[in-house]
Amino acid sequence: MHRFDTALIHAGEPHPRIEGAITMPVFQSATFEPRGASNYFDLPYIRLNNTPNHRVLHARLAALEGAEDALVLASGMAAIATTLLTVLAPGDHLLVQESLYGGTHDLTCGELRALGIESTTIDAAAPATWAAKLTPKTKAIYVETISNPLMHVPDLAAVVEFARAKKILSLIDNTFATPLVFPAVRFGFDLSLHSCTKYLNGHSDLVAGAVVGSAELVKRVRHRAAHLGGALDPHACFLLERGLKTLGVRMRHQMASAARIARFLAESPAITRVHHPALADHPQHALAKRDLQGFGAMLSFEVRGDVARADDFLRRLAIPANAPSLGGVESLVTRPATTSHSGMSAADRRAAGVSDNLVRLSVGIEDPDDLIEDLEQALRIGQ
Repeated sequence: MHRFDTALIHAGEPHPRIEGAITMPVFQSATFEPRGASNYFDLPYIRLNNTPNHRVLHARLAALEGAEDALVLASGMAAIATTLLTVLAPGDHLLVQESLYGGTHDLTCGELRALGIESTTIDAAAPATWAAKLTPKTKAIYVETISNPLMHVPDLAAVVEFARAKKILSLIDNTFATPLVFPAVRFGFDLSLHSCTKYLNGHSDLVAGAVVGSAELVKRVRHRAAHLGGALDPHACFLLERGLKTLGVRMRHQMASAARIARFLAESPAITRVHHPALADHPQHALAKRDLQGFGAMLSFEVRGDVARADDFLRRLAIPANAPSLGGVESLVTRPATTSHSGMSAADRRAAGVSDNLVRLSVGIEDPDDLIEDLEQALRIGQ
């Protein structure tokens, strides 16, 4: 088995190479000759996510997480929604981490409940409290490796142990960590979910998602996806495969920069609180240090003052773009209350700890000294 950075380049590539091409060609064809397909789901067809471009990605993503199989889909939410609709049915119950990505919160508290699937939130760092929230209908527990936007870190070992003991599925959104920081399936999670839009691609030029896990579970998700239609286009597959190759060098640089920036912001009188697992005062710093191979490149912080002060800070930044999403080579900054968590009610945001003046920063690969100088000048105005 190759080491991580070698697998990023070579896992899943065809042997022999197609016409000798070093780079995997784009198979921009909707359908193919069956050539021995034994059932409908084996027919090579874009909607079934099984063209040559899809298959290379599936093998590579599975190798990175230590899994049997993987499936790429049209977006991170396609991966999350399709997975939950595969493993849950009307009448079932789900345990979900507090302070989730806003889209996942809306899905579990809105659409799934409308279908008769209930959910209960848990403090993912307090395993002693979970059993009391189980019901006879509980089928799965769902957490984020590093939560969006407050960078909470669950007791990941306890999640795996709890799920096995209670005979429920363990699901994790591994987007913020990536397999570099946390190979979730190798660690023991049943399914690892990704928004490949973010770090796995790393260039802010496509939308994609992935589901990684056992062959049996991924097969079930694949069959459901064929009917829900969340297919990933072959050219997007090509871009994602290309982006994956540089994940290691990108992410290591971004994580080192994010830790420096977090320490700088923690000492700024213009900031009231910084959320980043590398900081010793982060509530789950010890858990992150124990289970993760790095602290991620995302951080969030609360600007001292009101919302107008936070918006003024954002306007004065010169390097980070004020835009949603994350994980690209360029730094991006946003106020989650107006973007990723805008679908939540103000009361739900407050309950989740997402204040209106909370700013989320996705650290890119720019020089960290330039980023710190830019942050410093934007915070200095009006002080």
